[in-house]
Amino acid sequence: MSQAQDIGMTRDIATHAPAIDEQNTMKKVMRRLIPFILLCYVVSYLDRINVGFAALTMNKDLGLTPSQFGLGAGLFFIGYFFFEIPSNLALHRFGARMWISRIMISWGVISMLTAFVVGPKSFAAARFFLGMAEAGFTPGIYLYFTQWFPGQWRGKATAFFLVGIPIANIIGSPLSGALMELHGMWGFKGWQVLLLLEALPAVLLGVLCLFLLPDRPSQASWLSPQERQWLESRLDAEQNTLAARHGNKLRDAFTNWRVFALAGANFCGIIGSLSIGLWLPQIIKEFGLPSHQVGLVAAVPYIVGAVAMTLWARLANKSEQRLLFVASAIVAAAVSLAISAFLHDPLLKMLAITVAVASILSFQATFWAIPSGFLTGRAAAGGLALIVSIGNLGGFVGPSVIGFIREATQGFTYPLIFVAGALLLGAVITLALGDPSRARQ
Repeated sequence: MSQAQDIGMTRDIATHAPAIDEQNTMKKVMRRLIPFILLCYVVSYLDRINVGFAALTMNKDLGLTPSQFGLGAGLFFIGYFFFEIPSNLALHRFGARMWISRIMISWGVISMLTAFVVGPKSFAAARFFLGMAEAGFTPGIYLYFTQWFPGQWRGKATAFFLVGIPIANIIGSPLSGALMELHGMWGFKGWQVLLLLEALPAVLLGVLCLFLLPDRPSQASWLSPQERQWLESRLDAEQNTLAARHGNKLRDAFTNWRVFALAGANFCGIIGSLSIGLWLPQIIKEFGLPSHQVGLVAAVPYIVGAVAMTLWARLANKSEQRLLFVASAIVAAAVSLAISAFLHDPLLKMLAITVAVASILSFQATFWAIPSGFLTGRAAAGGLALIVSIGNLGGFVGPSVIGFIREATQGFTYPLIFVAGALLLGAVITLALGDPSRARQ
């Protein structure tokens, strides 16, 4: 039976079907999709930041200076920037199942090849190509959510998805620290073992995407015909409303100033998120700890952050003033990070950094419901990709600038002040934005 016939039969059945239980249906969708997508994001984020742990010995082996490491690590986001929008438009055309599978397999292979770099140039090239391969994954997932989750359910799905950031650090930090101790395994250095073993899951999960990610509700065999039809109708009605208000064409996103304002706020947030993620192991290393203990200590801020972002997102979803939750979280991150810059006691410094990490994660958990609340169709595909791609340039600027400042000042005080300033700017942009879902273009 063709898909068109199946949908037609579903509509006929739905005409005489009893009312659908929204809570049960959407909880079923959450259980089926979110755990697998969350696992994919954990692996993607781990492959993005594990170079921070590799740097504990890799930099010396390859002769990388702090500025060369910061520049090379940040080139990941330049590759991401150039290929983000084309990749997300391809996902919109070919479907999430096929395209996300392609993304994960290609980034897994390139992440493995990073273990064989021999100096600053090959390291920089590997990071650029890794970003190119992974481009489209994050905005692709946000776009995928618009095809499955209506209204507040999309906010819940996004919050659960972003829990992958602290989970990746909670699991990845001690794991990476332990793998660094496997120096000599198979004749490889510890950082090479780390990069090889942590890239393998991406390839395996990429293959599983072909079997576990239906593109739309109409293709989900685990939903009843009535549930499929109800969800498709609900999503169509919501998307039509958004399209009438804000447009659904690609040019509608590229001519909407709010999209660029959100990109700017995301840029500032990612300066904070990725700068801390990539440099935290080296900050903790200055406390005089061995690699495996560095991994354990680095996990603590993200354990706290996982709890904080979940509670913060839940409060934001219940409030009509989501923007205030987004802005206050990033202000708290800026203040606590600035305080950490002037603390020298390891315990107090880690306490301040923990508050900063938890606040940045709370910002991210509430931020992404804003663009998905007014973008739809190709406007969503292009707009979300634009917000992510411009935002991800912060992942280049932050680590690179920190590397140069640290090399010039021989410490982390001024780099942390720089990051705090960027976060504060993000708060100003967020507050100036207003609520796009309540305004016409």
